[in-house]
Amino acid sequence: MERYRKIILKILKWTGISVAVVLFLLFIIPILFPGTISEQVKLFANKHLAGKLDYKRTHLTFFRHFPSLTVSVDNLVLQGSKPFQNDTLLTAREVAVGINLKNLIFDREVKIDEIYVTDANAHVFVNSKGEANYNVYVSKPSNEPRDTTASGASIKLDLIRFKNWNIKYNDHSARVLVDAKGLNYTGKGGLSEDIFDLETNLDINKIDFSLDRIYYAKQKTLHADLITRINTNALTFVLRKNELKINELPLKFTGFLSILKDGYNLDIKAASEKTTIREMISVLPPQYLDWAKDTKIEGNSDLYFHLKGQFSEPKNLKPRLKARLLVKNGFVSNGKAPVPMNNLNMDLNIDLPSLDTEQLGVDLKKLSFDLGKNNNFRAVVKTRGFNEMQVNANVKGAVDLQTLDQALGLKDIDVRGLMNTNIQANGIFSLDKKLFPKTNGYLNLKNGWLKTKYYPNPIQNINLVTRIINTDGTFKSLGVKLDPFSFDFEGNPVFVNADLQNFEDVLYKVRAKGVLNVGRIYKVFAKKGFDVSGLIMADLSLNGRQSYATKAQYSKLDNKGTLILKNIKATTEYLPKSFFIKQGNFQFENEKMWFRKFFATYGKSDFALNGYLLNTINYFIERKGTLHGKFNLNSNYILIDEFMALKNGDNAKKSIEVEYAKVENPKSSGVVIVPKNLDVALEANAKKVEFKGLGLHDLKGNALVQKGQVYLKNTSFDIVGSRMNIDARYQDESPLTANYDVALKVLDFDVQRAYKEIDMVREMATAAKNVKGIVSLDYKLKGDFDKDMKPIYPSLEGGGIVNLRDVEVKNLKMLSAVGDNLGSKAFNDPDMKGVNIETHIKNNLIHVDKFTFKVSVLRPSISGTTSFNGLLDLQVRVGLPPGGWIGFPIVVTGTHEKPKVKIFSKTGQGIVDALYNKKSNKVIREERRAAKKSRREQRKIREAQEQKAKNAEKQINKNLKEK
Repeated sequence: MERYRKIILKILKWTGISVAVVLFLLFIIPILFPGTISEQVKLFANKHLAGKLDYKRTHLTFFRHFPSLTVSVDNLVLQGSKPFQNDTLLTAREVAVGINLKNLIFDREVKIDEIYVTDANAHVFVNSKGEANYNVYVSKPSNEPRDTTASGASIKLDLIRFKNWNIKYNDHSARVLVDAKGLNYTGKGGLSEDIFDLETNLDINKIDFSLDRIYYAKQKTLHADLITRINTNALTFVLRKNELKINELPLKFTGFLSILKDGYNLDIKAASEKTTIREMISVLPPQYLDWAKDTKIEGNSDLYFHLKGQFSEPKNLKPRLKARLLVKNGFVSNGKAPVPMNNLNMDLNIDLPSLDTEQLGVDLKKLSFDLGKNNNFRAVVKTRGFNEMQVNANVKGAVDLQTLDQALGLKDIDVRGLMNTNIQANGIFSLDKKLFPKTNGYLNLKNGWLKTKYYPNPIQNINLVTRIINTDGTFKSLGVKLDPFSFDFEGNPVFVNADLQNFEDVLYKVRAKGVLNVGRIYKVFAKKGFDVSGLIMADLSLNGRQSYATKAQYSKLDNKGTLILKNIKATTEYLPKSFFIKQGNFQFENEKMWFRKFFATYGKSDFALNGYLLNTINYFIERKGTLHGKFNLNSNYILIDEFMALKNGDNAKKSIEVEYAKVENPKSSGVVIVPKNLDVALEANAKKVEFKGLGLHDLKGNALVQKGQVYLKNTSFDIVGSRMNIDARYQDESPLTANYDVALKVLDFDVQRAYKEIDMVREMATAAKNVKGIVSLDYKLKGDFDKDMKPIYPSLEGGGIVNLRDVEVKNLKMLSAVGDNLGSKAFNDPDMKGVNIETHIKNNLIHVDKFTFKVSVLRPSISGTTSFNGLLDLQVRVGLPPGGWIGFPIVVTGTHEKPKVKIFSKTGQGIVDALYNKKSNKVIREERRAAKKSRREQRKIREAQEQKAKNAEKQINKNLKEK
């Protein structure tokens, strides 16, 4: 027993010593190696990261991710790669890397084999040009030999673990948005090998996915158990085992993804087989999930998905998408329903080659359900194409909407009425070719009722009788009859009767009468954006044919009646704010829609219109109709700045181009976007128009809005105390760029006041700082606006004359420098009264034609070139008395602030002009001082030019002889 006791004591003793040694090492190793590890990790980060990295503190410990020895970085912030170096790519409470202990102790090398990132936010962004912010890792060039002797940190990963991540992937070039919150990820495998299998476990609490601003997943949970074979040499990902679960719906993926230089190559198949309808419904938007909990849902479903091909924005390549949804023997019933929805079956197939909607194929082979005897619905629809669509459809059903409402157990809506439809269609639908499928059908609704939880009163007595007939597949035989469409809302009946025939030249007969409280009816559907008091009152009778207006046969038209709008808000996708129509009284008289009393506001701007629109009916009938009209416009105040597309406003329904431009340029105002479907003449009278702080008063003139361009003709306004006459044209190219040309004349304006109040004067005419008095201007310019609607000076082209009618020029540095070299102080105060200065602008250079003025008894003349950035290359001839017939040359180079003067010289130093790309609105090269050339170099250039001319002449003579 004593012997056994000693053995046990020895075991306990050595166990205790071993534990103590291990604990000692856990504490001592971080103390022995902190400098080595911290310095080498920093060197590695600075060497391999293109984005700026910042963090609060570092730790070296075994205890944060036991048993690994980890270097932990707290409160890490990583900026994106160019051009997003000022934007944050990643923030994390902790980023830790696991250190290989063997290499650290025996080789004093830092080998990173594990990565942990906790409580992180990542914003991955790709702009409209395809530029990404995540290219922060800088690898060594592949043609360089690997340095096997260099010391420092290296990566040989076996484990990646992300905990509590929020990731937003926003790709504007592909119009894809993925927003994942509460992401937890574990990846295991030989991640540093050229080819390895990555085992992945992924959980996401909430994920959103949208394509082209259409959400296909909203606040879904996601679980993934994946094995992916990764080839780092070819950047290929092969999906070997990939099981996902979106909410309750299981999905299995197979295939591969390869990352190419300019996009992706993929072949991915997904399937959710032998699932239930309830599991399928679990992926619906969150607002429908509560409904599903209280509803009995039975039946089977299958989902198939296949995406194959290349995606490349530069090559305009996109993959092919195929999908199929099967629903079999569905049963839906709410507890209170007298009759369930039974025999729900669906077979839907989607084919989208190259993700091109023009090739979209939709094959609804079956959609059917029953709601008891004589209460059923059947539909078979097959289409191919979009703008030119091949259609084959057969839709038939008689449904009691109240029974359907009760069977589905809809909580937020109460709908009633008997709906009966029977439509057969076969043929091609094309607006361009004016084709319409052969069709025979009707849609009727009797005694309809609609009430929602958002508003206490229902829309009731809804009756709709619609008949559609087409006998030969053309627009000519198409007839649509609406007789009637009527409903009551809050005691106000609304009635519409329409008979439309021959859509090649529409013969229309429409009668509409009623009062509609727009604000309240929008509340019925829980829609915001219209004022509660908004009203539409109509009493219209429209009779005629489309061609009567286009052929000026106005006597055949019988359009009459009134339309009144009050307190209505309206938006357009290209303006940041809403128009508020306080009152609009419209009267229809044959071809014209008269604006008898129209007053509206837009932000701080106000508009009163009086006039008419022509061809309004054709505008609504034609696919690309244009509104024509003529108006008198009166305004007390117009603020141009608030019309710029990227300004902040209450309009949430902006075009995707405007939305993306705003995200990519958050501090920019954008330019004003002009509607493309207007051809309207305006006689404008505005008390004040303001643009970027510059006030234009008492503006009068003619404006024309036509095909996306604005023209000003014979327009005048008061500016800096003078009357300016202007003809101009403006056209936007995108939300961020625009072009313009302008011809302006202004008599007798104060130079100093213009210099102080007008930015463009300060930037274009820096010499005006030293000029006092009255000048006149006659100038023409064309150029581009940038993303803040400021002139891009290298884009400017034009010229004109500045008349110095009554001015004083004092202490102009260029002239003072000439005077200092001549010993004449009179150059500080030259006499330039009445002088005309003609200049021409191109490529950021201002070319000055020769002009002469007086300096005491001298007659200097100046010509040459200067630039908007202040470079000088001017030739001065100083004419001596009497009359200045005899003189001597001077050259002035340098800059406006530091001019350089050479007397008795004709050789200056030229300025190489700027280069500007009009397509991209980018300055490719700024102007710069030309390199100095010796006389020998100048002679060689001249001789080469002469020889080139001789060779060209010989070639011409040779060609003539051959003929």
